[in-house]
Amino acid sequence: MSVGVNTETLVRVEEIQGRGRGLVSTQPLRGGQIVLMDSPILLYSALPSTKQQHSTFLYCDKCFKTIQSASVSCPTCSHQRFCSPTCLSAALASSHTPWVCQSLSRLRDRQDFLQHHSVERQIQAQFLVAAYNLAFVSPSDFQILLSLQGRAEDEDPAIVQSLHSVISSVCPPPPIEGFSFSLELIAALVAKDRFNAFGLMEPLNLNEENGGQRSVRAYGIYPMASLFNHDCLPNACRFDYVDTNNSGNTDIVVRMIHDVPQGREICLSYFPVNSNYSTRRKRLLEDYGFTCDCDRCKVEATWSDDEGDGDDNEVMEEDVDEPMEAESDGDEIDNDNSTDFPHAYFFLRYMCNRNNCWGTLAPFPPSDAKPSNLLECNACGDIKNDEVC
Repeated sequence: MSVGVNTETLVRVEEIQGRGRGLVSTQPLRGGQIVLMDSPILLYSALPSTKQQHSTFLYCDKCFKTIQSASVSCPTCSHQRFCSPTCLSAALASSHTPWVCQSLSRLRDRQDFLQHHSVERQIQAQFLVAAYNLAFVSPSDFQILLSLQGRAEDEDPAIVQSLHSVISSVCPPPPIEGFSFSLELIAALVAKDRFNAFGLMEPLNLNEENGGQRSVRAYGIYPMASLFNHDCLPNACRFDYVDTNNSGNTDIVVRMIHDVPQGREICLSYFPVNSNYSTRRKRLLEDYGFTCDCDRCKVEATWSDDEGDGDDNEVMEEDVDEPMEAESDGDEIDNDNSTDFPHAYFFLRYMCNRNNCWGTLAPFPPSDAKPSNLLECNACGDIKNDEVC
């Protein structure tokens, strides 16, 4: 994927009624068009240090590429692994400073915390170490992090108190005079992480006995990408190319799924689109604090309890190669008039039909204003010929 695309004028930040800030198209956008390429201001491992050695894959703790051969370790703690001396050197000056090294080493030694707290809580502690380090090595990025959406008062006080206790005990004195690990700051940071972190996924193995499920290898905070609101039938989807050789391998690339007109809000789905209504509603409320009222949810909310809560993947049993009527006037996909399943066209054309994948398909970027007839899956990377183009 090219990293030289200028996307600065394609979207603008607007206040969306009832949804907060969002990104809106400044001009008509074509399917496959790259509307955003965003670099992370913060990256941290999604695996607790005590479990990294048991992971199926081994990742570099700087660039998070899969380590294919020999790796190099931190010379002090020997726990952090890097794919090359270049990544090790860069990490020692940024993400794995001596302060971080000492903090994570002490965290690994806190058996009471590791044994009595969930993996989620352990990862939150690692995030806080990374966030505080960001304040020391890049104060401007730390201020950007604090400016993102997420309210401290919405966080569970008991969880905040627990994290405050462990962070205060494992972290050395901050290298900035007057800086403290206050309860208020910890609550604010946890809220920013919960609402804005993107998961960089591990490689997908469709032949695994676990049904192709994959875990997150790392989490990243992306200042512009965090502004995308959710829709259960999105008009854009994100791609990451972590295991490529590009220097910006942890950048997020957002491409349009289909054409949209000027002034339309650009939305992502925060999880695979094949989830049923009750699953989506529960997850959005618990993880993001809102109830979705998109067109799809409005229709599915009227279904009986057992009408839409069967197998999430049931729609994929339909013939995905059946010709469908194309979109009109470059606008969003027309709603399916059937009461059985809204927007069936989206699922037939834009959901990957490889077994156990459930990724979303988007065209490759147009070439010389000519739309691509190849669709790429953002989960498994499979390429499909789009016969409708």
